[in-house]
Amino acid sequence: MASTFGTLFRVTTFGESHGGGVGVVIDGCPPRLALTVADLQSDLDRRRPGQSRLVTQRDESDEAEILSGMFEGFTTGTPLAVLVRNNDHRSGAYDHLKDVYRPSHADFTYDAKYGFRNWAGGGRASARETIGRVAAGAVARRLLAEVAGIEVLGWVDRVHDIDASVDAGAVTLADVEADPTRCPDRTAAAAMTAAIEQARRDGDSLGGAVRCVARRVPAGLGEPVFDKLDADLARALMSLPAAKGVEIGSGFAGTRMTGLSHNDPFEPGNDGPRTTTNHSGGIQGGISNGEDITCRVAFKPTGTIASEQQTVTRDGEATTLAAKGRHDPCVLPRAVPMVEAMMLLTLADHWLRQRAVDVLPVFDERP
Repeated sequence: MASTFGTLFRVTTFGESHGGGVGVVIDGCPPRLALTVADLQSDLDRRRPGQSRLVTQRDESDEAEILSGMFEGFTTGTPLAVLVRNNDHRSGAYDHLKDVYRPSHADFTYDAKYGFRNWAGGGRASARETIGRVAAGAVARRLLAEVAGIEVLGWVDRVHDIDASVDAGAVTLADVEADPTRCPDRTAAAAMTAAIEQARRDGDSLGGAVRCVARRVPAGLGEPVFDKLDADLARALMSLPAAKGVEIGSGFAGTRMTGLSHNDPFEPGNDGPRTTTNHSGGIQGGISNGEDITCRVAFKPTGTIASEQQTVTRDGEATTLAAKGRHDPCVLPRAVPMVEAMMLLTLADHWLRQRAVDVLPVFDERP
């Protein structure tokens, strides 16, 4: 089922929304990295349900258990296995969906592919699968901070038609976490809160966008042609549930600029060339250039809503559905750590790949 991501820093997620638990196996994490459960838990707590009135009220503590790959507080270089048990799963709440396809959900497509599906909470299609990604991303966060001082931070940039104004170079984790929306723009955050709460009352849902920045990424990460850093990053982000679009740097806004205004001029820097602007989003020719890597991910409105919609049964008969159960009226607040995780996993993988090829001394003079 293509549940593995990465080349050298490889993660394989497992588990279903209403099974015994979910988690991840991480293969390729270097040995001797200091790591604790608390390092994982801080990111998992930002992803978990029930953290505010704006998200699903499923009551899960999402406590991580590290089952292997650790000894005396350090990674051993062998596979890390992380498990999070499901405690508040109520499969019976989804009995009404057993033979009905939810509009804009994965119900029909899973049936079309496998001839069988887990209708309890969506199974692997549930965003609960991302627990493994976020846990693995937390390990990648520790690794990247240790070896390169890299910092990755995301925030909610838009909900529905409400846009935030945030300085990507100055925003901090404290700014992001100060509001349940995870939007650092307080005026926009208040409007987003009101819109999300209204959507819940209306039995509806809202989409939006998450913006993410990676700071202090060294130049040289990424591969020419097919494994370009921005290509792998886009693939990683588009694999998230409900993701419908990705922009790197200027993204689609760059199509309204000319080459003269869009190009990033170089100037001398202390550690090599720097650019005076960053329309490229820190990546040129598929390889990092030492500037901040910036991206934006669009998420569709949650597919499961309480309002009545037209649909069909597995037998192809027309019917209507007003979904029951617990769901997010807007995925954006909980999507922030998911976006960060996929950025972190991509960067960790490419950092290790660069270490694998960068084994000869740099020429002082061309041979």
